[in-house]
Amino acid sequence: MSARADRLRLAVALEGAGWHPAAWREPAARPAELFSPRYWADLVTEAEAGLVDLVTLEDSLTLQTSDRFGDFGDDRTDHVRGRLDAVLVAARVAPLTRHIGLLPTATVTHTEPFHVSKAIATLDHVSRGRAGVHVQVAPRQRDAALIGRRTFAPVPNGDLDSPAGQLLLHDAFDEAADYVEVLRRLWDSWEDDAEIRDVATGRFIDRDKLHHIDFEGRWFNVKGPSITPRPPQGQPVVAALADRSIPHRLVGRSTDIGFVTPRGTGDIAPIVAEIREAQASAGREGETVHVFGDLVVVLAESEPAAHDRLAGLDEAAGATYRSDARIFTGSAAELADLLADWRAAGLTGVRLRPAVLPDDLQAITRRLVPELQRRGLFHDHYEASTLRGLLGLPRPANRYATA
Repeated sequence: MSARADRLRLAVALEGAGWHPAAWREPAARPAELFSPRYWADLVTEAEAGLVDLVTLEDSLTLQTSDRFGDFGDDRTDHVRGRLDAVLVAARVAPLTRHIGLLPTATVTHTEPFHVSKAIATLDHVSRGRAGVHVQVAPRQRDAALIGRRTFAPVPNGDLDSPAGQLLLHDAFDEAADYVEVLRRLWDSWEDDAEIRDVATGRFIDRDKLHHIDFEGRWFNVKGPSITPRPPQGQPVVAALADRSIPHRLVGRSTDIGFVTPRGTGDIAPIVAEIREAQASAGREGETVHVFGDLVVVLAESEPAAHDRLAGLDEAAGATYRSDARIFTGSAAELADLLADWRAAGLTGVRLRPAVLPDDLQAITRRLVPELQRRGLFHDHYEASTLRGLLGLPRPANRYATA
C-alpha cells in the first residue's frame, strides 16, 4: 500500500549528542553512551514511536571539526569527537525496529561504489526493505590524506563560489552522480528470481540472471555483478544534501530525496524549480523526487523559552552556533505553522536536526507530531512496510531483466 501523496513526510537527522556542539553537556545527554548500540537504538525507536518516516545517521571520514575548510580540522577538546560507522549502526538498529526508514551516510568521494552497494543492499535485506543511503561528497585534502589515493588543491578562503570552488564542486558532484549510477546498476545486477535454491536439482542460482553492469566513466570502471542478491526494495532510497545549484542538479538527475536548506519560505520555489529542471534534463519527469527542507530545531514551550535554551547552549560552547540550515527556536505549534507554510510552498517533507538529543527528538515525537496530526498534515499510522512505500515510490523494474 502506498502512502498518501499529499501528507508531509518527516525525517530526523541523528548526529552524536545533537547538532549543537554543547549538546553533550546537557542534563539529559548520554555522553558516556555515544559509542554504544543501546544509545542509537533508543533514539531510533523513539523516532519510530513518533511515526517518523526515516532517520539519517551522520558519518564522515575525518573527525568532526568547526573548521570546515582547513587541512587538519581543529584541536578542540570540548566538543564531541569520534563516531561509529553509520552503516553498521543502521544494521544493528534495523532488527529492533519494524517501520522506520534507515539512511546511513556514505562519503562517496573516497569510497568504492561496489562496497557501498553491497553494504546498503545487505541493510535492505536486514531491515526487510527499509534501507537507503545518504550520499555525501568530501573533496577536501584532510579527507583524501586518510586514504592516500588522490589529492585536492585547497580553495582560497574556502570560497566555493570562486572559479576554483565551482570547479571543485562540479567534479565532486559529477563523480557522485556516476557513483549513484553504479550503485543502482549493481542493485539491479541480480534479477529478483536469480536464486533458485533447489536442493533436488542442486541449482542454487540461475547464472543467466546475474548481469555484468559494464560501467565505464571518468571515475569508475565497474564490471559487476554484485555479490549480494537484489535488495527487497529493488532500489534502496538514495538521498543527498543540496545547499546550492550544483548539488541541486545532482538531486534532480540521480536521487530520490534532496535535503535542501531554505532560509525562508520565499527560497523554496526557486530551489524546487532548479531540481525539477534538472529532473527534466535527465529524463526523469515521470519520477517522484522528494524535496525535504532541513531545519535545526531548538524546541520549548514558547519562543522566548527556546531562545533562552539556545543562548544557554551557546554560552556553554563559548560561541554562537552557526549552521548551513536555518535554526528554528520556538514551540511545537510554531514549528507546525512553519512546516505547513513550507509544505504549501512546494516542499514534500522536512528533515529536522535536533539541537540536543534526546530532548529535541522527544519534543518532535511527543509534541510536534501530535500537532501535525491535529492539522491533518501527518499520518497516524505507518502506511507501508517498506521505505519506498512510505515515500510513495514504486518498486522499480530491473533494468537487466528480459520480459
